[in-house]
Amino acid sequence: MHASALRIVRRGLATAAAHPPHAGPTTSSHATAAASAIPLSNVEAQWATLNQAEQAAVHQQLEVLQRKDWKSLSLSEKKAAYYVAFGPHGPRAPVSPPGTTVKILAGVSVLIGTAGLLYAGIRAIAPPSPKTISKEWEEATNERAKELKINPISGISSEGYSGKGFVTHK
Repeated sequence: MHASALRIVRRGLATAAAHPPHAGPTTSSHATAAASAIPLSNVEAQWATLNQAEQAAVHQQLEVLQRKDWKSLSLSEKKAAYYVAFGPHGPRAPVSPPGTTVKILAGVSVLIGTAGLLYAGIRAIAPPSPKTISKEWEEATNERAKELKINPISGISSEGYSGKGFVTHK
């Protein structure tokens, strides 16, 4: 019985040594060991190919490094920290791939051109405007309104009227 209890204690110690609890920045050797395979000098180029666990390990490693004095970090560590925090990945990833602007501009141009051709085609086969939509007809309507004394208080038949009356064409 003593041997089985000793085996259980050894197994517990081995498990505890393999998976230490997160106690703070100085004891996070697990995160540093996991991320040590990924050099921080090349994080920008490798970030897209890293899986979720490796990205988390690099992020944890950078968190530990950033707790130090910022002046003591190397240039590659500063660049890696900036890229992980503000790089074009995750929610800051570009919504549309490069070259999309040209495709959108071409598509809109084609649609506007099609609309212009459709308008010209409809205008070409449409009947002519009615005779009542002309400047001469509107001026004749003004004369008829004066003869019939339409709106004698403030309208076209009133004294001193200076408006255009029914004329809407220039």
